[in-house]
Amino acid sequence: MAGMHPGGEARPRVVVILAFPGVLGLDVVGPLEVFAMANRFGARPEYATSVVSMAGGTLAASSGLAMVTEPAGGVAGPVDTVMVAGGYHLRPAMEDADLARWLVRTAGSARRVTSVCSGAMLLARAGLLDGRRATTHWSLCEVLATHFPSVEVQTDRIYVRDGEVWTSAGVTAGMDLALALVENDHGPEIAMAAAREMVVLLPRPGGFPQISAQLAVPRPLREPVRDVVAFIAEHPGADLSVPALAARCAMSVRTFSRTFRRETGTTPAAFVQASRVQTARRLIETSDATFDDIARRCGFGTAETMYRTFQRTVGTTPGRYRPVSGGRQG
Repeated sequence: MAGMHPGGEARPRVVVILAFPGVLGLDVVGPLEVFAMANRFGARPEYATSVVSMAGGTLAASSGLAMVTEPAGGVAGPVDTVMVAGGYHLRPAMEDADLARWLVRTAGSARRVTSVCSGAMLLARAGLLDGRRATTHWSLCEVLATHFPSVEVQTDRIYVRDGEVWTSAGVTAGMDLALALVENDHGPEIAMAAAREMVVLLPRPGGFPQISAQLAVPRPLREPVRDVVAFIAEHPGADLSVPALAARCAMSVRTFSRTFRRETGTTPAAFVQASRVQTARRLIETSDATFDDIARRCGFGTAETMYRTFQRTVGTTPGRYRPVSGGRQG
């Protein structure tokens, strides 16, 4: 059994993180620190991690951070988890036939294969995503789908699990992925303890959108509009009608609507709707509250209205975001 010595003694799970020159440093360091934190809170060291590259030795991340890596070919012992990092300088790694062969060979004996950010492109190049659902950084989803049409690309997810192949969006999403792996291996207690210690406010579920409603619009220049944007995100159940929001800015409805659109690129109503849908999605995935309760808390009024809004804006129903083992849909 994976994770056990022949005599039955538990042993650390071997996690190998593949890097390359120009790798995004946080794609490597973020998950690495999550596994290290899990070791701190586990009953024993839960993970044995190593960072490898094809040539081994010291390589520079895109930020200039120097990383000391082991040669990928020298990895000894059974590998539990392969994690492929991403980065902006991916082309040489994509063209490295030895890297692709190493991935295929190592993935064939590993229990689990994962990627962070554009690392999904390397998994796809090696054929490891054929016929599978996967995601990557939002800016590369179309590229992944175009170059590897056998991959079912899911664009608005921070990580996707298809069997024992896990892929994630970019940068900090690698930490969400690593926390999910820890929870899958050892339960929620260790994962939550690690998240708290790392001051991760909320381990985000896989279906959480890559870009929040607040990040999807430019940062408003005028302070009253910035305050309104923050208020909408923090109080989805409040009166967020245009007249009410205009009053908060001490503007006429017409001036507020014109100013909001000029500074954010969208209308107040569209922004409120996007923010409410996002908050509802998070509550559906992370709580056992009924849909009626979530609809009220997020300002939809009724579950029926929330249902229609989801159909219109994200093309699916609220139930799509509730885990199979989750709570009620009443």
